Amino acid sequence: MTTPLRVLLVDDDPLVRSGLALMLGGAHDVEVVGEAADGDEVPDAVADLAPDLVLMDIRMARVDGITATENLRAAPRPPEVVVLTTFDSDDNVLAALRAGASAFLLKDTPPADVVDALRRVARGEPVLSPQVTRRLIEAATDAASRRQRARRRLAALSDRERDVARAIGAGQSNAEVARGLHMSVATVKAHVTHIFTKLDLGNRTQIALLAQEAEPG
Repeated sequence: MTTPLRVLLVDDDPLVRSGLALMLGGAHDVEVVGEAADGDEVPDAVADLAPDLVLMDIRMARVDGITATENLRAAPRPPEVVVLTTFDSDDNVLAALRAGASAFLLKDTPPADVVDALRRVARGEPVLSPQVTRRLIEAATDAASRRQRARRRLAALSDRERDVARAIGAGQSNAEVARGLHMSVATVKAHVTHIFTKLDLGNRTQIALLAQEAEPG
């Protein structure tokens, strides 16, 4: 039997936490191992419970989800972070992804899609809608400067590494990148590792954001 994914819920609304726990409890391969009511509770909760994934709210009273995510992802061997937010009212989701979150979900996402997103993130796949990501990037201030900076960073990569980065930016898995670029999955993984090292990035979502920022508006 596959070991269930261990999930920590972080949200300042107890009703939201209860609803999420109830929803995720219906999935056979997901286990809610604990809850936190604010971002300042995350380090101790992660240390005590060793979750595989943290489902993180952004707006909290003491330590917001962006700061909590950044602090968590800077620690050794951190769990993956999935941000749960409301797109229309929370334009800080892009900052959360930059802080190291592997995905974001809207709070009105259907339960089955939330569970599927957690499974995909656990497999190392970023859950990122290119259309929504592009809207977020376009809404950010100084988009032209961001694009120029992104292109300068990508220039540090080899041609093949840039091809892999662009494919990741299009939402492709390792297997899809391998097929499209006519290389083995092992070679794709090696290129991804080189990209992480050269650009000082922590996960595929950050590669995807950088690649999309470099594209023409």
